[in-house]
Amino acid sequence: MRTAIATVCLSGDLPEKLEAAAVAGFKSIEIFENDLLTFNGTNLEARQRMADLGLSPIAFQPFRDFEGWDEPRRSRGLARAARKLDTMAELGCGLLMVCSNVSPEAHGGIDRAAQDFRDLGDLAAGRGMRVAYEALSWGHHVDDYRNAWEVVRRADHPAVGLVLDSFHICAMRTDLKPIRSIPGDRIFLVQIADAPWLEMDVMQCSRHFRCFPGQGDLPIDAFMDALAATGYAGPLSLEIFNDQFRAGSARSVAVDGRRSLIYLLDRTKRAGGGSTDEEQPALPPQSRCLGVEFIEFAVDEKGSQTLGGLLAGMGFTHTGRHVSKDVSRWTQGAVNLVLNAEKDGFAHAYQITHGMSVCAIGLEVEDAAATMDRAEGLLDRPFRQPVGPGELEVPAVRGLGGSLIYFTDPTSKLSRVWDIEFRPTGAQMAGIGLTGVDHISQSMQYEEMLSWLLFYGSLLDVEKTKELDIADPGGLVRSQVIQSRDGALRIVLNGSQSLRTQSARFLSDFFGSGVQHIAFNTDDLSATVANGVPMLQVPATYYDDLDARLDLAPGRIESFARDNILYDRDEHGEYLQAYSQSFDGMFFFEFVERRGYKGFGASNAPIRLAAQARLARHPAVPRR
Repeated sequence: MRTAIATVCLSGDLPEKLEAAAVAGFKSIEIFENDLLTFNGTNLEARQRMADLGLSPIAFQPFRDFEGWDEPRRSRGLARAARKLDTMAELGCGLLMVCSNVSPEAHGGIDRAAQDFRDLGDLAAGRGMRVAYEALSWGHHVDDYRNAWEVVRRADHPAVGLVLDSFHICAMRTDLKPIRSIPGDRIFLVQIADAPWLEMDVMQCSRHFRCFPGQGDLPIDAFMDALAATGYAGPLSLEIFNDQFRAGSARSVAVDGRRSLIYLLDRTKRAGGGSTDEEQPALPPQSRCLGVEFIEFAVDEKGSQTLGGLLAGMGFTHTGRHVSKDVSRWTQGAVNLVLNAEKDGFAHAYQITHGMSVCAIGLEVEDAAATMDRAEGLLDRPFRQPVGPGELEVPAVRGLGGSLIYFTDPTSKLSRVWDIEFRPTGAQMAGIGLTGVDHISQSMQYEEMLSWLLFYGSLLDVEKTKELDIADPGGLVRSQVIQSRDGALRIVLNGSQSLRTQSARFLSDFFGSGVQHIAFNTDDLSATVANGVPMLQVPATYYDDLDARLDLAPGRIESFARDNILYDRDEHGEYLQAYSQSFDGMFFFEFVERRGYKGFGASNAPIRLAAQARLARHPAVPRR
C-alpha cells in the first residue's frame, strides 16, 4: 500500500510543502487546490518540482459542489470539471477528488447524482483520468459513505470510484461493517485522519482538530480492519486540517505524518490486515519497558556538588564513579541517578544550553537492539558518540528537547553497565525509603504534545490516558500520561498555551522542553518526608476542605498537614503525594505512596501549582 500526504497538512508554500514531504520519505502526494493557486509558477513548473523531488501526485482536490444541479448550473459544473482535468494533465495527476455537495440549493436523489458522475466519468476517461467521490459528513444530501458508494455503484463507470475518509466515517460513529462489502477496486483513494473525541460541531472539529493516526481517539484500527476486508491496495493518504500543524515546522510535521503511517500499517499487519508500506521494511514489535534504568543530569563542577548535596539530603548514596569520566552514580532503592560533569561531549553541550538539568533517561526494555531497530524504522533519530576503552555503546535516540533516551536490557552485556563502567565507592547505603521512579514529568510547548505522544506511543508498548486541563494561576495546562500497563513506565506530558503558567516559565528559563520533575515511590510517605527534605508548603485551607469532603480516620488530616502531604483516592485505592521545593528554580521532586491508586492526583495539581507560584513570588524559610 502506497503512503501519501496531502499538502494541506503542512505549513508554508507549495515548494516548501513538497520538499518537506520528500525529506520525510514520502513518494506520493495529494495536491490541495489552494496550494496550487497560490504557487508562483506554472502547472508544468510545479510538476517538474515534484519530479525533481521524486514525488508523484496521486490526487488533485477538492472539487466542490458538483452533483445535483439543474441546468444551466449542471453544464457549468461539467465545464468547470473539464478545466480542472486539464490542469491535472499538466500536473501529471490522474485522480480528481470530488466532495459531496453542501449547497441547500442542490437537489438530492441517488439516480440524479449517479448520472452526473457518469457524465463526469466520461470526461475523465477521455483524458485517461479518474474521479473519486467523497461523502462529507456535513454534505447536504450525501453525508455518509454508504450513500456515496450507492452513487458510485449506480454510476457504473470504470472511471468513477469512491473515497473513504476515516475522519468523516469515524467521527460520526458510522457503522464500519458495510465497508467490508465494497469491492476494493471500486475504492480509488483512502484518506486517513484521527481526532480527539470533542463535544463540538463535526465541521469545526474536522477543520481544526484532526491529527495523525495514533494521536487521537477515533477507531482507526477498526477502520483499517474493515478496509483490509475489501482487498484495497491503493494509496493511503493523510489529510489533516490542524491549526498546530499549519503553524509548525513543515518538515517536523511531515516526519510525524510518515511515522504515523508506518506505525498504523505495522499495527494493521500485526492484526492480520495484511497491509504494508511498500517503502518501509517490517518493524520489530513495540518494546515492553521493564522500568527506568537511570536518569542522567548534566551538571558543571559546582552543580555536581550542589545537586550531590541535595541528593544526599534525600537519602541517595554516592555509590559509583565512572572509570574514565567525571560522572558519578547515586542510588537509593531501585533508583539510579547519574551526574555528568564532563567538560566536553553531549552532556556538557546540553548543560551549557539548558543549565543544570536532566539530559537523558535510560529505559530497560526486553531487547535493546530490537528497540533501536524499531526506533530507526519509525524515523526516530539515533545518537552516537565516541566510546572509550572498555566502555559499552549503549543504544540511544534523541528525545524531548534534544535530550537522549538510552536502552538497556536484562539479557545482553548492557545489563552489566554499572559493573563495567563504574567503580564502587564503598559508601554505606542509607536512604529515606525511596524505592523506585513512579513517573517522570516533561514540560513542552503545547504544539509539541501530539508529536511526543506519537513518539512514545509508536515506539513503546504503552497506553495513553485522557487529556486533562489543569488550572494553574497563570492559565490552563494540558496534561496527558503515557504509561505501560503494569506501571513500569509513566511519563506525564504537560503543555500550555499561556505564557504565565509554571510550565511556560520553565520552558522560558530552560530554553526549551525537558524534564520538570521526577516522582519517586515510597512505602511510607510520612517517614520519607520526615527526613529533612525541604518541602513545598500546602495551605491550611486545603486540609480544612479535605476534612469536610472525605471521611478519613481521626488524626490523618493532622498528620497530612504536618508533613505537607496531599491526598487523593479513586475506586482502586489511595494516593499520598508531597513535593520538594524547586531546585535552582528549575525542577523539583515528588514523593508518592500508592495504595492501589491508578492516577496522578490531578485534583491536587491546582493546589501544588498555586503553592509553587506563591513560593516563587515570596520565597520563605521552609518548615523542614
